[in-house]
Amino acid sequence: MNKELETAIMTAADLPTIPIVAIKVMELIESENATAEELAKIVSSDPAVAARVLKISNSSFYGCRRQIQTLSSAIVILGFSTLRSLVVAASVKQVYKPYGLTEKMLWEHSFAAGLAARVIARRTRAANEEEAFLAGLFHDIGKIIMNTLDRDKFQEVMQHCYNEGITFGQAEKGVYPFTHDEVGAYVIKKWNFPEILTSAILQHHQLDFGELDDPALIRLTAITSLADQFCLKLGIGVREPLEDLDIAASKAGQLLKITEENAAEMLEAFDKAFAEDKAIFTS
Repeated sequence: MNKELETAIMTAADLPTIPIVAIKVMELIESENATAEELAKIVSSDPAVAARVLKISNSSFYGCRRQIQTLSSAIVILGFSTLRSLVVAASVKQVYKPYGLTEKMLWEHSFAAGLAARVIARRTRAANEEEAFLAGLFHDIGKIIMNTLDRDKFQEVMQHCYNEGITFGQAEKGVYPFTHDEVGAYVIKKWNFPEILTSAILQHHQLDFGELDDPALIRLTAITSLADQFCLKLGIGVREPLEDLDIAASKAGQLLKITEENAAEMLEAFDKAFAEDKAIFTS
């Protein structure tokens, strides 16, 4: 691991921690003897998270025919693994503080990437939908951590991006001795998420697997990268949409064998779902 990153993280007084409600839900689901009632009880212990979970579960994105009114019915209808990712998403929003324009754009981009990754995973069947959702949701968590560690330094990178028309990845090289991918992977590991998630976050820009022969990791990373590109192409959480982005021709598109037609269909499905429920997802 990058030594400078380790030092920066170690000396940070207020590094965000994953909210306790998310930890408890993940532990209970992993223990394999969870009931809808027990899960509902844990989620209810954090009213803000409970309200967001209910709100999101009623979005057209999750396609329930009737209004879900209680957490228990949300859990029964959506299933444990969807509940897990919704609780993580609803509770992680608290990490995006203080909630100014920078944090708002980062949150919008992250949540949208989670939804895009879910759409891609469902259409391609290349990864578990909920795992893909979490990888998309967390792909840029490193940026939030960097912003938390030193807002001025982070803003300096943003200024380089906008003034010089370069990517965040190019701009951060001149300011930091580490990348947002490395920071994100470190924090996700610290939060005890699975290794495959850590690796997908670390690799979602490079997609450089060397001799690695882990098809599941390669597919999940490609989905994460593609979800990021969907958001960039539509201008979600960025200043200007990158309309010329050729998704099918990208390295991630090629790894997943995406045709131009597939890409257009998935992009349209995601755009429609996000536009319809944007207020629910990002407020």
